[in-house]
Amino acid sequence: MKVLAFAATSSKNSINKHLANYAAKQIEGAQVELLDINDYEMPLFSEDREKELGQPELAKAFYQKLGEADVIVISFAEHNGSYTAAYKNLFDWTSRINMQMFQNKPVIMLATSPGPGGAGTVLAAAQGSAPYFAADVKGAISVPSFYDNFDTDNGQLTNKDLIDKILSAISLL
Repeated sequence: MKVLAFAATSSKNSINKHLANYAAKQIEGAQVELLDINDYEMPLFSEDREKELGQPELAKAFYQKLGEADVIVISFAEHNGSYTAAYKNLFDWTSRINMQMFQNKPVIMLATSPGPGGAGTVLAAAQGSAPYFAADVKGAISVPSFYDNFDTDNGQLTNKDLIDKILSAISLL
C-alpha cells in the first residue's frame, strides 16, 4: 500500500511533518513517502498568473503524486486560524488541474500545534471542504499541545487516547 504523507506547511522542522510521518507509519504494510511541499513552491496563484503560465509542472507533479497514492495522510499547520500560505498556494494551483484533486483517495487529516487548540480551526476547515475536492476522509484528529503528547526523540505519540483515535481512523482504510 502506497501512503503519501505530508505536512501542509513550509516549515523545515515541522511538528506536523513529525505527526504525519508517525501516523503513516502506523498503517500496516505501508510504503510511506514523506513529501516536503517546499519541493512544490510556485508563484502565488491568481487568475492572471494562470493565464500567463498555464498549469505549472510542479502542480501537475503534485497532482500525480496524489493520484499514485493508495492513502493520503496530511497534517495541517495553522497560521492565524487558516491554512499556511505555502499549502494554500499549492492547493489552489493543484485544484485548477482538477477540482477533484484528492481523486477519491482515503485521507487521514491531522493537525497539531504547540498550544491547546491543536490547530483545530484549520482542521475543521479542511474537513468541511474535503467533499468538494474528492477526499474520502477516514479521520480528522487534532493533537493539542504537541510537545506534551509527542516524543520527538523517538518519533512517537505518547497520549493513549490520541493514539487510539489515529488507529481508529487507520482501521477504516
